[in-house]
Amino acid sequence: MANPKNVQTLSTLKQSLNEIETFYVVDYQGLSAGQLSKLRKEIREKGGQLIVAKNTLIDRALQEGGRDFADALKGPSALVLAQTDPAGVAKALADAAKSNDKGIPAVKGGFLEGSKVDVSVVNRIASLGSKESLQAELVGVLSAHLSNFVGILEAYKTKLEDGGAGDSAVAEGAAAESAAAESTVAPEGTGEAGA
Repeated sequence: MANPKNVQTLSTLKQSLNEIETFYVVDYQGLSAGQLSKLRKEIREKGGQLIVAKNTLIDRALQEGGRDFADALKGPSALVLAQTDPAGVAKALADAAKSNDKGIPAVKGGFLEGSKVDVSVVNRIASLGSKESLQAELVGVLSAHLSNFVGILEAYKTKLEDGGAGDSAVAEGAAAESAAAESTVAPEGTGEAGA
């Protein structure tokens, strides 16, 4: 007869994995209870969840979902689910591993948006930063380019007003030169030329 606790854990694992497109298999052995609790909190803040269970139960839950991770389930293992921010959760794992001399938790494998990936891919994802920081960076770049564009339009408008209706061809040429000159100037704060 099956152990009721194992049956309940397996059921909970299956429910947790339902509709999850990204998760990581990690080795957590060597973390104290306090470190494990802190890691859970950091992962939860990134929209993830850390689940510690027996390898046989994790394997069974994954196999039933058509995902084979038997090769990664050696030694103590935990599943780290990333519901909303795969990069943020991976970064939380990497930061936690850097904070101790054992490098724990150590990623043993991953499943990223429906595809099995190896440890090197997970490490690259962790180096990207969180979803929010990437979005903020994109907004900053777009804002700088829009500001330059507005400056070009203002210069063009001024040239047209100063040159009069008969000198519009001269004004257009001057505006084009101005635009070319401004496009080689780096936007403030980006450090890139030729924006």
